[in-house]
Amino acid sequence: MLSSWGIEFEAIDTEATPEAMQDLVAFGIPRAPAVIVGEKAVHGWNPQGVAELVGVDYREADKLTCEQLAERLNTILVATQRAMRQIPEAHLGFKWPGRDRTILQLGYHIFRIALTYRDTREQGMLQEYWFGENPPGDLCTGAHVAAFGEQARAQMAEWLQGEGVFEGMCETYYGPQSAPELFERTVWHTAQHLRQIYVMLETVGVTPEAPLTEADYQGLPLPASIW
Repeated sequence: MLSSWGIEFEAIDTEATPEAMQDLVAFGIPRAPAVIVGEKAVHGWNPQGVAELVGVDYREADKLTCEQLAERLNTILVATQRAMRQIPEAHLGFKWPGRDRTILQLGYHIFRIALTYRDTREQGMLQEYWFGENPPGDLCTGAHVAAFGEQARAQMAEWLQGEGVFEGMCETYYGPQSAPELFERTVWHTAQHLRQIYVMLETVGVTPEAPLTEADYQGLPLPASIW
């Protein structure tokens, strides 16, 4: 985001340097991403707030409708299942340098992210700890996680047909957000991690099967960088 605006900044990887999280905690921000300028900080999930913090005239691009986003989410979850089935057993524990999740955990994370939108609407609050959950012990292979992912995909596809699921405001651990904004965040968050899984597969010598294309990502506010 900052790079696309031509803003120079110092990037700090809180996974590689966990002590840096204390700077965010001091501002009441429990989880990266975030932007700190002097004595002020804004959570990275708030692009309008970040723009105001760094003095950029920010205008949002045309957004996909929630119905279009639901279709994209389904596509992403199906593609993630394909990718998970390709993980060689010998590389289930592979981690990207400086990152804390294994490729298996990252796949589970994608499906868990998808479910957080439903859980937020039903339980009244987007919980920060949901994003740190790891697969239970019985999900120990790529095929197991893919099967879990199909359950998550089917549940979300049915639930998103419900009345009023894209209306109103949502409470989150970083502040209130409209339902359409939170759903958009949910979808592009899954897409970003799928891009990372593709790179991880290629790194261990596996060519992703039928990977998503730029057309599948079009309209999602994805970061320029994969990591």
